[in-house]
Amino acid sequence: MSSGDVLTIFRDSIFTMLTLSAPLLLVSIGIGLIIAIFQAATQIHEQTLTFVPKIVVSAFLLLMLGSWMITVLSELFQRVCSMALSL
Repeated sequence: MSSGDVLTIFRDSIFTMLTLSAPLLLVSIGIGLIIAIFQAATQIHEQTLTFVPKIVVSAFLLLMLGSWMITVLSELFQRVCSMALSL
């Protein structure tokens, strides 16, 4: 396996990781921003108010996007295996 193959696998892995984590991170940031604005407006500074909605929305998003995430990971695995078998 040449260094070009290793770099291709590394690049594909990083891109896949970013693609899979982006929806969860963006939604969590959005929920956190909305809750922070709500807390600043109402001066309610309850710690659980920030975590519970993020956990609920993240779990729902994982249920909705789980099959897509597994498909993307399977495609990456197949690409890596096909590169390894072509040696």
